[in-house]
Amino acid sequence: PPRPPRRPPPPLPLRQVPDALSVSGLTGTVRILAHDLRRRFGIARPHIAVCGLNPHAGERGHLGREEIDVIAPAIAAAVAEGIDVTGPLPADTLFTPSRLEPFDAVLAMYHDQGLPTLKYAGFGQAVNVTLGLPIVRTSVDHGTAYDLAGSGRANAGSLRAALDLAATLGTG
Repeated sequence: PPRPPRRPPPPLPLRQVPDALSVSGLTGTVRILAHDLRRRFGIARPHIAVCGLNPHAGERGHLGREEIDVIAPAIAAAVAEGIDVTGPLPADTLFTPSRLEPFDAVLAMYHDQGLPTLKYAGFGQAVNVTLGLPIVRTSVDHGTAYDLAGSGRANAGSLRAALDLAATLGTG
């Protein structure tokens, strides 16, 4: 029987990311993503893209070995479990419409690898969804914006989107 999903680790400072990567951790994260795309979003066979860590996905080891030593073996393990996952892919070209089109989700290796594109495309309407939990958890696509509190300048679009998605996922 398939193993239950595990919760992904918290965000890290960028300098700690390479050492935090492991085959088992990354395989578990891919497993969580595939599981919740099926269960919460109704995608029967999700196709997942996985970014490389290094520029150009490491250039076959010339720009780093994380793709060879960790990311590719994790992808192979996920594929062996029947998960439709592709990578490691270079993030600089993955986030273009034609490259993104066949994928249901992208797993980035760190915060600022994936989020700039999302925020550019939908800032104020995008939603952060925490996967791998037994409950639905959504949040806004930006920080706390304490500097805007009480100023009358805050835009509630992302909050509305987060609440709407939570309601949809919670009743689905």
